[in-house]
Amino acid sequence: MRQLRRALVWAGVGLCVAWSRLGAAEAALLPLTECRLEHPLKLTSVAARCGSLRVPEDRDHPRDGSIELNVAVVPALNRRSTGAPMFLLAGGPGQSARQVYVSLNSAFARINRNHAIVLLDQRGTGASSPQFCEYPEEWQQPADPMPALRKATADCLAKLTPRVRFYTTSVAVQDLDEVRSALGFAQIDLYGASYGTRVAEHYMRRHPDRVHAVILDGVTYPEQVIGVETPQDGEQALNLIVARCRMAADCAAAYPDLQQDLESLLRQFGPQKVMATIDDPNSGLPIEIEFSHKVLGMALRFLSYSAIQASLLPALIHQAAHGKLRPMTSQAIMNARQIGDQLANGMQYSVICSEDEPFFAAAGIDRAAMAKTYQGTELVDALHEICKLWPRGPVDADLHAPLHSDIPTLLLSGEADPVTPPADAERVATGLTHHRHLILKGEGHGQLGTGCVPKLMADFLDSAAPEALDAACLEQHSPEPFFLSMTGPAP
Repeated sequence: MRQLRRALVWAGVGLCVAWSRLGAAEAALLPLTECRLEHPLKLTSVAARCGSLRVPEDRDHPRDGSIELNVAVVPALNRRSTGAPMFLLAGGPGQSARQVYVSLNSAFARINRNHAIVLLDQRGTGASSPQFCEYPEEWQQPADPMPALRKATADCLAKLTPRVRFYTTSVAVQDLDEVRSALGFAQIDLYGASYGTRVAEHYMRRHPDRVHAVILDGVTYPEQVIGVETPQDGEQALNLIVARCRMAADCAAAYPDLQQDLESLLRQFGPQKVMATIDDPNSGLPIEIEFSHKVLGMALRFLSYSAIQASLLPALIHQAAHGKLRPMTSQAIMNARQIGDQLANGMQYSVICSEDEPFFAAAGIDRAAMAKTYQGTELVDALHEICKLWPRGPVDADLHAPLHSDIPTLLLSGEADPVTPPADAERVATGLTHHRHLILKGEGHGQLGTGCVPKLMADFLDSAAPEALDAACLEQHSPEPFFLSMTGPAP
């Protein structure tokens, strides 16, 4: 099978070369023109070729209306390269592939030497018929948030209409293959991050002969029901961060009672709430925020996502435990807004309410165990309330079936990932014949720009030989050091 796959790669060489010269067959199917991809904050821009492909919104009834899929291609720097183009599959659900790329394009620089990079905004995200609504900011919700949540959901559906149900993974995988075909590629590489790994895995299942190699970063496993394991995974990651501080002499000396500080905060801000005046992270104007268990949970959750952000946690926990709530409050709100701005929440709810929430009961949610975590049951309760109203869309019967594949696959995990821990990648790995799983010490969710990972990803896509990949550079890797004060880490 591996020899057959290599033969298919060589059979696609002519198409890849034709692509680098913008061949007539490709241009006729999906015309592309020169464009620049701009950073959301206008910090930088990237030269590319852009176009759009019109596809049915409801693929079972193609005459009922269509949408345009936004596509951008960054050509390989080596115009003679025959490397398969790499499709970037963004996370969320709800992120835009284009926005992810322009924010992190330096991490793809090595891959881009020999591989064109294709950025398809998944339907419902970015510039591909975005499905987005305004919801109340999390920290502004009343004690009983459910009535406000129901109203916001009803208002959102009135704006988006029930056709929002057609924005699921199963339909997006059909879009992905149609774009591949329209660009004239016989085989492609896939890089999927977080939720994007679900899309990649389902594409591997549907079209194994069209995939040369796959990178899964922050890995979900096909059987996974999003939301069910999140509170326990977050608790485990937080415990690892606290333990890492305890094992680092300078951090342990600066915060000798970190565990007690954390436990004190969690006890205090169950029933208690305190008003904190901060400078709004966006406007700079003073605003009053009610510091509560919700704000504390937001800070712990969002700052656990990466080792860079987690480097602040001991200092913030220590300060908050001693009455200085402003730094942690500011960080919680800033991170919540940044994440919220990146996600098309209408598309996200179509995915979760069709593919995950219906399986909450079968997944055996342990509410008592959830309640013991700092996140509690709030996430699953909110999703359950939203999904009572949200229309369910098309879901392939085998979306949650185990994946069995001989496609060369590189899996990347952070040791302290709060949403997709290494154990999730190990579950996927049991069905992969040719794979390598790399776990980065102390890191969180997503390894794209971490240490020597960009070089390893490029080497892997060039060779498609995961077992032979030389990952010795990771032996010297260590996560970001902890801040010993708000001025920074030790020299």
